[in-house]
Amino acid sequence: MAGKLAVVFGGSGFIGRNVVRELAKRGWRVRVAVRRPHHALFLRPMGAVGQIQLAQANVRYRGSIAEALKGADAVVNLVGLLHQEGAQKFDMVQAGGAAAIAQLAAPEGVTNFVHVSAIGADANSDSLYARSKGLGEKAVRDAMPSAAIIRPSVVFGTEDKFFNKFAAMLSMTPPFLPVPILFGGGQTKFQPVYVDDVADAICGALETPAAAGRTYEIGGPRVYTFKELLELVLKETGRKRILLPVPFALAPVIGFAGEMVGLAPFFEPPVTRDQIRLMKHDNVVGAGGETVGVIGDFGIAPVTVEAVLPTYMVRFRKYGQFAEVTA
Repeated sequence: MAGKLAVVFGGSGFIGRNVVRELAKRGWRVRVAVRRPHHALFLRPMGAVGQIQLAQANVRYRGSIAEALKGADAVVNLVGLLHQEGAQKFDMVQAGGAAAIAQLAAPEGVTNFVHVSAIGADANSDSLYARSKGLGEKAVRDAMPSAAIIRPSVVFGTEDKFFNKFAAMLSMTPPFLPVPILFGGGQTKFQPVYVDDVADAICGALETPAAAGRTYEIGGPRVYTFKELLELVLKETGRKRILLPVPFALAPVIGFAGEMVGLAPFFEPPVTRDQIRLMKHDNVVGAGGETVGVIGDFGIAPVTVEAVLPTYMVRFRKYGQFAEVTA
């Protein structure tokens, strides 16, 4: 792939920065299309001089997308939201944005296209997030039948918004944690996958002709309940908390309260009603009953949570790196 140009939309995000680094390592030229290029300057040193360039693009404006796509040999769409804020809405970004990128890439002659969605994507879901992901997949398939779709489970790594978020919450709460995060007893299943493995799978999809037109669900080597993941966070941070289950019947009230917190400047909502809807469904490979490819198809042996989590949970321990925690 030496010298070929891959345009990565959303390349400054958690998954994106790892994809950009891996593409550069494999010899691609990379154009990172982001809303605020001046916030993505940290990406340039990941490649040789001139190998990584930045372009301004907003998936809500087709003109900026078309400009970023000029000369592309391949496209990766990583644009996504964890929650809605201001003009950034699920339907406009995850459905409309994905559609616009695929529709504008086709006239450029691009056939090598990877669209990153999520396990649980469903155009008929009662969750706005999952529905927009499902609609985005359909739009990409309609415009670009050769696209490979990657659906990760929860992605973890040093800068993740999953383990870091809950470790922060557990470190700040009193000993009795009134868990607005153990809905349904915390029995929802997850299959966390390491961000470097996800990046390898995305790059593998670009470089594997057999991946064209296929859907892959990407998960780690082990399935956990949500309660087990929180207990793992407590173990790695040296904290003791009583986790109280909360029935789904109380979810709308607690989710609404979380959204109100998110209205304050510089605050992200700890939980939303839409996220609670997602918690009613297992987030594991094959949960939808669809025949899909898996991470092993790219020759990747995924890393376990236990091998990586201790490396970045240290900052949440009472005495940080000096805490008495057995490695």
